[in-house]
Amino acid sequence: MKAELFPFQKKALSQLRLMAGEAIHGYQRTHANQVVSFTAPTGAGKTIIMASLIEEIFFGGVEYEEQPEAIFVWLSDSPQLNEQSKDKIDLKADRILLGQCVTISDDSFDQEMLDEGHIYFLNTQKLGKNSNLTKHSDERQYTIWETLANTAREKSDRLYIIIDEAHRGMQGREAGRATTIMQKFLKGSPDDGLEPMPVVIGMSATIARFNVLVSGIVATTYPVVVTTDEVRASGLLKDRIVISYPEENSGNRDMAVLQAAADEWKDKWEHWYQYCFEQHYAYVNPILVIQVQNSTGDNVSATDLNDCIQKIEERCNIRFQEGEVVHTFGQTNAALIVNGLTVPYVEPAAISEDKRIKVVFFKESLSTGWDCPRAETMMSFRRATDATYIAQLLGRMIRTPMQMHIQVDDTLNDVHLYLPYFDAGTVKDVVQALQDAEGGDIPADIYGESLDSRVMDTLSVRPRTTSTQRHHVTQQTPGQMNMFQFSGNDNISNASALHEDSHYVPSGQVETNGMQTQSATNNEMNRSTAKSSNNWANTSATYVYNTVTSSGVTVADSLQMQTNISEFCEVNGTEVNSSENEAIDREGVMKAINDSGLLTYDVRSVKISNYLNSLYALARLLVQSGKYEKAKDDVLEEIVKQIREYAMDLRRTGKYDEMAKQIMEFEMKTQIFDAFGQSVDDNIIYHFMSSTDTDIDRQFRKAESKLGNEGVANKYGRYFYDEDDPNAYKIDVILYAADDDCTEKLQAYAEKMFHELNDKYRRKMVNMEERFIKQYNTIVSDGDIISKHNFRLPEIIQQPRDVNGKEYTDHLFVDDSGVARINLNSWEEGVLKEEQAQPDYVCWLRNPPRKAWSLCIPYEMRGEQKPTYPDFLIVRRDNDGEYVIDILEPHDPTRIDNLGKAKGFAEYARQNPGVGRIELIRKEKDGTGHERFKRLDMARSAIRDKVSHVMTNDELDHIFDTDGKFIN
Repeated sequence: MKAELFPFQKKALSQLRLMAGEAIHGYQRTHANQVVSFTAPTGAGKTIIMASLIEEIFFGGVEYEEQPEAIFVWLSDSPQLNEQSKDKIDLKADRILLGQCVTISDDSFDQEMLDEGHIYFLNTQKLGKNSNLTKHSDERQYTIWETLANTAREKSDRLYIIIDEAHRGMQGREAGRATTIMQKFLKGSPDDGLEPMPVVIGMSATIARFNVLVSGIVATTYPVVVTTDEVRASGLLKDRIVISYPEENSGNRDMAVLQAAADEWKDKWEHWYQYCFEQHYAYVNPILVIQVQNSTGDNVSATDLNDCIQKIEERCNIRFQEGEVVHTFGQTNAALIVNGLTVPYVEPAAISEDKRIKVVFFKESLSTGWDCPRAETMMSFRRATDATYIAQLLGRMIRTPMQMHIQVDDTLNDVHLYLPYFDAGTVKDVVQALQDAEGGDIPADIYGESLDSRVMDTLSVRPRTTSTQRHHVTQQTPGQMNMFQFSGNDNISNASALHEDSHYVPSGQVETNGMQTQSATNNEMNRSTAKSSNNWANTSATYVYNTVTSSGVTVADSLQMQTNISEFCEVNGTEVNSSENEAIDREGVMKAINDSGLLTYDVRSVKISNYLNSLYALARLLVQSGKYEKAKDDVLEEIVKQIREYAMDLRRTGKYDEMAKQIMEFEMKTQIFDAFGQSVDDNIIYHFMSSTDTDIDRQFRKAESKLGNEGVANKYGRYFYDEDDPNAYKIDVILYAADDDCTEKLQAYAEKMFHELNDKYRRKMVNMEERFIKQYNTIVSDGDIISKHNFRLPEIIQQPRDVNGKEYTDHLFVDDSGVARINLNSWEEGVLKEEQAQPDYVCWLRNPPRKAWSLCIPYEMRGEQKPTYPDFLIVRRDNDGEYVIDILEPHDPTRIDNLGKAKGFAEYARQNPGVGRIELIRKEKDGTGHERFKRLDMARSAIRDKVSHVMTNDELDHIFDTDGKFIN
């Protein structure tokens, strides 16, 4: 596969390969129906996993022989889904040739049996009673049912039927008919002369949905299940779905809600631009998807499309160009003229790859065959009775554009839906419909919020206050092409000029609360004159500090903001209120934490990869990142050396020739029987046959697969190829890979080298681009059950709004008003007050559990490794003016995990000598009888050693009594 599978996908692939093999052999033994049930939630990548399975069957692997004569039939309920699956296989499965994928056409297909080595795509619409494929004619000798029956009868040991029930393109009565046709493959159909197919692999979003498909069928079933937690952890899906609705259900507020959706979309553009610019990624180009009402009379839609375009342009200060706004209305494929703009028709499947598209109008048909991770914001004019249609689309929008969680900016990890005709009750219907359509538990958090009461708080180390709005200052690399040049507008190249003039503010714009509005002058401009100042997203490239005065005049000075901002505000009559959080250099604190080398851990229940694969992946990453350009070559050289030493040792001991002979020859026996099956001669005749080059090549490929498919075998051949004996180097590799002692030694080398490279380069990965950091974290997590990572904070986080939360101005992350609303329990609040009273205190950070960026410490309880997330990080400043990071955990001593966490903290402190304090904290009475917080500091070596050796909670209590301290 061209695409690297995620850990959970590799696990599912391994299970599927095992079950498919069991099913094929099970049918040959019993001739009983065999069904492999593959269920995985939305976004799991079921098509990619299935394409990988097909490759594994065709080309073999470490544990299974290749089966190039295999036949696959991929059945879905719509032609669009067929083409979508076929295109993915053509694009991602590099070992499958284009000619191997065949779409069965009802006009021309006529075969007695299906050809070996092919993947056939078929949909239920071609299998109805009136379909040409199911009827004989002068041009058709065999019906499709006869072709399938003949193939199943003659080639049952290589036929795999894949029923794609997970991606349903039909609803209602049509869906029922499609299910009935699919069941013919499972139950058989006497009317069509069809027996049940020997082996069926069913893809479904839920076990319940698959049970409907197989109801009433007696078959041996092999289940393979991907859980929602596995998909959620992968980063393939957005973390959150936020559904916004008006406080009061009022129809005349729809355009106001559209403006709110435009604000959200504009904000996404700015955040994605900054992220992609800093990380050197291709720009994402987020899409605003607008679901409109059906047509009325001569109008293409009851929704005023002209008003929609006008409102978006006014709100975002843009002028759309042709090709940037499209529609997918099924009743016409003609271009529409909307607000003076030509709006062409585009097939839904083509939207994702067309980077010019910014806004999509649709009605009901967009979800079928559609997959567009760029769709980040959705507005629906549909009524509350249309919850199912809305849910179907939303289920296709939660995939992440970059197939990963965004660490730096948490606002990019959600998708937003606006529903002007819904309220709190009907939004629940959307959530329920989404769960019904996509399979039970959605691997994302779903929030409903009114427009007047948001459910999520956005916190940053770069707060924007009422008097000053801050844009991140980033200099463009000289000669680097601006990403907006790819958005399809001729004028976008003007964006580069914004980097050359930090004082540039587009004419006619006023910056107010982060929203740029158009002046009356701009409203009067026509599209031809607007081309020179079209794209509002370019303004995000300015990266300046804009001070907004009460008179509405924007003043900018990014170069001397620190020294001149007070003068600006004084001259223009704006008061600057000093507060305690203004003294916090939040970016400096974040940088100090990220550069400190603190470790965080990923704790898994199982190890995904063996050490050899993890070593290869780490070596490739070190080469790609430029940190160790010979990493892969050096690893392969060492393995080649091991193979050579093994082969030479066999030669020295005289074992080589005999072992090589076993590879070059195979034994065949002959026995004679009479017509009644009785043996004529009890003597068995043995023949020794020479292996052909094809047989040796097959064994050689299998050996290379066992060695990780990283090119070791071919590299060995380049060194030791012998023209007089061209198969000699292949035999060396085959013998080495077949020797259990050799493979065990190889894995031991891989484990040692993996950890050496990880320890050596972990700190050097800290300042790399996020794509390298993400790859590094994935590789390390896959390699060990407990894996070390650099602890790094993002710049922007989101957290659920807590109405009971207290406002803190000294939290590291705050909102644009300079506060963070956080709800602490009494112990946590008490500990924090003690810290805030200390003279060296700077700020604090709430460490939430199970966030992608959270600091995690492993501990052991009852023989099982578990993760824990300490409550606080406290930042202090030492006598040298340097930041010191402390880790604090107020913890009830009566909990059963108390001893395990104490020992886990002690081990963490041992491995992190740079930490200030790492304290386990209890509430106890001091000498005067007052309840205070007693602290046990694991950063102190004497205490750490004692805790490391305790065996019971009583012993830990004794250490608290003798070594615990109350803070002064």
